[in-house]
Amino acid sequence: MKLSLSFLLIIAISERCFSQSVHLSDQLNKNQITVVNREISVYEAEGIELNAREGDGLAILSQIEFKSGTIDLEIRGENNPGKSFVGFAFNVQNDSTFEAVYFRPFNFVVQEPIRKSHMAQYIFHPVYTWYKLREERTGEYEGEMQAPPDPDDWFKVKIRIKDHKVNVFVNGEAFMEVDRLTYSTSSKVGLWVGNGSSGRFKNLVILDSE
Repeated sequence: MKLSLSFLLIIAISERCFSQSVHLSDQLNKNQITVVNREISVYEAEGIELNAREGDGLAILSQIEFKSGTIDLEIRGENNPGKSFVGFAFNVQNDSTFEAVYFRPFNFVVQEPIRKSHMAQYIFHPVYTWYKLREERTGEYEGEMQAPPDPDDWFKVKIRIKDHKVNVFVNGEAFMEVDRLTYSTSSKVGLWVGNGSSGRFKNLVILDSE
């Protein structure tokens, strides 16, 4: 029996990729989220919310494994200058060592060109903080959207993580590509909020390419 090229391609892709929808509220109810420096609660039935507190916060998804592929997620911060930093962490090695892509919703509506360029950020803690990257590699690990969303509403995030690159999309717009500052040694991922920030998250879908 002959197999078509398209059928063989579908088989090859299915062997390399695994898609998983993650209901965050279910993860919370099953005690499958490890929370660091935050309180966590169900938000809008299927989502979760991390409260505001001094210092960074993490919600590590203890049953999820991921190293490379694509993350789809809806995030909601707020238009609260200096107090809304919301994003996704990967390669989580411990409470303080991880990579993350995060957003500053209060910069979605600013007019100053310099602040517009600070809408999103890639970091690798504890070595490469936002401050170190901005001081030493200005403009290389931050990005500006041409059509930023409402800072008080949900926005759709796609983060494509490869061995050496990270690409970031918001509401379908590709706007940031960065070189990774480390290699993956951990398959743990989580939700991240910055100093003084709360955050809401839902509709997480993971497409693992390994």
